[in-house]
Amino acid sequence: MALLSTGSSTGSPPTDELLPPQLLARLERMELVSRKVFRGRLKGERRSRRKGQSVEFADYRNYVPGDDLRFVDWNLYARLDKLYLKLFLEEEDMHVHFLVDSSPSMDFGSPTKFFVAKQLAAALAFVGMCRGDRVKIEFLGAQNQTSPVLRGRSQLWRMTEFCNSIQPNQLFDLTDSIKRFCLRTTGRGIVVLLTDLMDKRGYESALRLLVGQQMDVFVLHVLSPEELNPDMTGDLKLVDCEDHDEAEISVTAVVLKKYQQTLASFVNQARRFCAQRDMTYLLTRSDQGADVMVGQYLRERGLVR
Repeated sequence: MALLSTGSSTGSPPTDELLPPQLLARLERMELVSRKVFRGRLKGERRSRRKGQSVEFADYRNYVPGDDLRFVDWNLYARLDKLYLKLFLEEEDMHVHFLVDSSPSMDFGSPTKFFVAKQLAAALAFVGMCRGDRVKIEFLGAQNQTSPVLRGRSQLWRMTEFCNSIQPNQLFDLTDSIKRFCLRTTGRGIVVLLTDLMDKRGYESALRLLVGQQMDVFVLHVLSPEELNPDMTGDLKLVDCEDHDEAEISVTAVVLKKYQQTLASFVNQARRFCAQRDMTYLLTRSDQGADVMVGQYLRERGLVR
């Protein structure tokens, strides 16, 4: 069913290593993309849309009293007898936040959805770190666990150590966790939510909170092959890994078809919900390697270049 697939699983298969050396080499040449104007507090390696005081000339404007005379073009003044200020392209940092769902439902599949979400967050974070962006990774849970601000290649060890220390075993309310993030986060940039969206209370309220942050919001919906195309038959007892609800079912071709229709409806609804609110929705298979997901799939959809 093409609706539920990001393409065949190609490239290097996922490994137990968070960021293999060959992947790091590719990530260093990439850049995270924000569609919105942002203002950082420090000058980084990213070119801004506003004018500043760097070494790359951009334009002229008329001098007004109070302007810094160091930026007057005196050669132009000698020719035109008018004062003009030289403007330069300013480079600045961008704030990038990765929110990773650490609920028990993410601990499913081979490799698990949680490991793949964590690997994608780390890979994209490293892209931002290499470009001078201000990066933070936050694992959503009963008590959100947040990395320090990460900036520069030298912080790679700190990021991997932090990510490897987190396990997916926290029961929590997605909306409450997102609310805690929003209350302490200001500024513009990018926020990437990596989750399976499997919350019985719904995901809509949580995503609405992110819309109000004036950031580019990317929702990476992580599902496993076992969820996309379950291979099971016969009489089974299904147990919810989070609240332990039980259901006894007989799996037949008719039941599997109904499941596929329900899952397709769930995915389409999430995609429409995000599109209507200017958020980018990306269905992510947990059996694809991070090199394929970042280097091809996410690049094609505008998160990296």
